Amino acid sequence: MQKILKFYFIFFIYLFSTNYSLASLKSSIVVKVDNKIITNFEIKNKILSTLIIAGNEINQKNIDSLKEQTLENLIYYKLKEIELAKFNFEVNEQELNKYINRIAKNNIPELKKDFKNFGIDFNLWEQELKTELKWQRFIYFTYSNKIEIDEEFLEKELNKIINLNVNNSEINLSEIEVFQNQNISNEKLILKIKDEIKNNGFENTAIKFSSSNTASNKGSLGWININTLSKKIRDLIKDLEPGEVSKPLVQTNSILFLKLNLKRNIQQDKIDRNKLKKNIINQKRNELFNLFSRSHLSKLKNNYLIEYQ
Repeated sequence: MQKILKFYFIFFIYLFSTNYSLASLKSSIVVKVDNKIITNFEIKNKILSTLIIAGNEINQKNIDSLKEQTLENLIYYKLKEIELAKFNFEVNEQELNKYINRIAKNNIPELKKDFKNFGIDFNLWEQELKTELKWQRFIYFTYSNKIEIDEEFLEKELNKIINLNVNNSEINLSEIEVFQNQNISNEKLILKIKDEIKNNGFENTAIKFSSSNTASNKGSLGWININTLSKKIRDLIKDLEPGEVSKPLVQTNSILFLKLNLKRNIQQDKIDRNKLKKNIINQKRNELFNLFSRSHLSKLKNNYLIEYQ
């Protein structure tokens, strides 16, 4: 087994850098994002870590399929770092460990072992997670007055759903949200994601490509009362059967895919008002969070110089 792992490690060093030593690989700059750089080593690290977490085979085809989207995601990651450097957000270690545990399926030592066997820098990967957690705090801090749900609106929505004359439905949803890429048309990007879903499954594709904060949880949004969703989302999923994936929804700066996992009906007299209220709040906050996050990143991308080397 060790011989096989050693072979893979040598092969991937060669794969990513035929004419470079590992030291030069680390310093080989691919993109400059203002005062930040993205190196070949970072791209390699992110691609291999993504494939391992997704449980996909590490081969040339899977590596090539991730290169373009990985570079785009790293550009947004660097933009987040630049913006966060202006503030002093701290990471809650308990929250971080919970985050990593979920990704590692409660076996962090095994994940570290896999990373080590394939020459992946665990600390570099962990830093990305810290940045993501800080970014979430930053967005809530910056847009808190817009993310908070008005109590009067909340009560109206709650009463509207409870007083419906039809049975309510709860649906279990998963999502994939990818940033639009200036180097590839929306049509080609949509085809690429569709092919990934077909060949590797929705959940693995979410881990590999989704820019949403649900990516680490395979895109899972959990159980949602269908009436708490926006009309455009309801229209997108209304004809889906469990296991089916929606048509892509092209939004500002991103493209959204939804998968209906399960569906269940709830009788009117069985509706839990407090649970439904919490459901509405979480759903609206998530929608607003994603909207403001995409918008803020788009502004940053337009404001900073991005140079491809």
